[in-house]
Amino acid sequence: MRLYFDLTPNTEPVPFEYQHFLIGAFHKWLGPNELHDGMSLYSLSWLTQGKREGDSLTFPQGAKWFISCWDEELANKVMRGLLSEPDVCCGMRITDVQMVVTPKFSEHQRFLSATPVLVKKYDGKEIKHLLFSDSGVDDVMTETLKTKLEKAGINNKGIKVFFDRTYEKSKTRLVTIKGIQNRANVCPVIIEGTQEAVAFAWEVGVGHSTGSGFGALC
Repeated sequence: MRLYFDLTPNTEPVPFEYQHFLIGAFHKWLGPNELHDGMSLYSLSWLTQGKREGDSLTFPQGAKWFISCWDEELANKVMRGLLSEPDVCCGMRITDVQMVVTPKFSEHQRFLSATPVLVKKYDGKEIKHLLFSDSGVDDVMTETLKTKLEKAGINNKGIKVFFDRTYEKSKTRLVTIKGIQNRANVCPVIIEGTQEAVAFAWEVGVGHSTGSGFGALC
């Protein structure tokens, strides 16, 4: 399930590091619930249609945004919440919502990264952010998706997630959210598994911190 939003133009400057506003709006619409600290079986995109204006962003034609989730009831909670509180940030508010049912995908599907993919691994001393060129990064992404599939009660046998390293424009991007810096990957991913598992990945995203705006797929 995916919710596509249209937002009004901003009336205040939008900071480059605005993602925490989107996270806040999402949880505001959900209200008190166990999802705030649980495993993210959902993913949030970033705003599109913006342009730089000085030391901030502006969206003169409004913005586009989407939220994807595996649980249909979660999508319904978001819908109910935004109807009463459509404000998002910087004077922008939701004007239209389109609810789209998850498409049917093949068992070998390539996705573009709608937002940078964050992959983290604890090496015994510290948490490292893995790059698309690092050895073992695909295994970490695969295990993360397996865990989420298990949480949702979906068969995770044979699932594989890996970066498409044939894509010549792959790069990394440093993303700061509330003062925390994250080195994430802008690179397509390929997912192999059952059609249900591939569709689930499109809904929940890949990698870590999908509930904070990383790893959304398109």
